[in-house]
Amino acid sequence: MHEMTSSRPYLLRALHEWILDNDCTPYLLVNAGYPGCSVPEGFIEDGQIVFNLSPGAVRDLNMDNQWVIFNGRFGGVARQVSVPLPAVM
Repeated sequence: MHEMTSSRPYLLRALHEWILDNDCTPYLLVNAGYPGCSVPEGFIEDGQIVFNLSPGAVRDLNMDNQWVIFNGRFGGVARQVSVPLPAVM
């Protein structure tokens, strides 16, 4: 029997596209303490961080089957953010 891949990355990409198509702002809630997360420390609250993933807020957004990676500005400082998919809440 063939083992299917996780539906999570596909659902995340579909929700992101659907939210944008409806002229709304897509946000991503992340468990900032998850191993492998590379997020701006000064914006973490209660172990979590929220990102605005609209095209005007981030650049080079890539959501593959393992990671969400993008470039953004935080407090005026350019930064690449890397989030392992299991850290997405």
